[in-house]
Amino acid sequence: MNSAGNTITTTRDVDAILIPLGTPVTIPAGAMVLITQELGGTYTVSVSGNLARIEGKDADALGLSGSSDEAAASDPAKTEAPAATGPVDEQAIWDVLKTCYDPEIPVNIVDLGLVYDVHIVETDAGTNHVDIVMTLTAPGCGMGPFIVDDVRAKTLAVEHVCDVEVDLVFEPVWDRSMMSDEARLQLGMF
Repeated sequence: MNSAGNTITTTRDVDAILIPLGTPVTIPAGAMVLITQELGGTYTVSVSGNLARIEGKDADALGLSGSSDEAAASDPAKTEAPAATGPVDEQAIWDVLKTCYDPEIPVNIVDLGLVYDVHIVETDAGTNHVDIVMTLTAPGCGMGPFIVDDVRAKTLAVEHVCDVEVDLVFEPVWDRSMMSDEARLQLGMF
């Protein structure tokens, strides 16, 4: 069940990241928060006039029971490492990238046009390395490191992937024309 639009009182202190600065904060128990977005295993909340991102593993602090998929997606240490040898399904990588979101925008990073390239390389040892070239909607985005970490963790969970390198580039500069038609429609940009 999507909780976006609900105002909730936090049940305990919870670690969060201020958006767009990327600064870690603690939201205290008893704080009133408005859930503005629940996507990709994380929650974006409005608290005291600021936006903050809360990981799915901390859904209980919002009085919610995050799914195991959400918890695993936001806590890569809790996911089992898949077998590293064997063929990698490139579509599976693109599918998992569609579960990564900028916490300010309710559209996945693929449909936003932020992912420029996915390249799978079989190493001499028979394992698979994935190179991802992507950008951000703005070069100074404080959430960039968190989005990159999310991309890396979720791609590592794809079967037969042993290593992921995310190259964050700013050439070409991202603009709205890179968004899919679905993304423009969802954001009311037609």
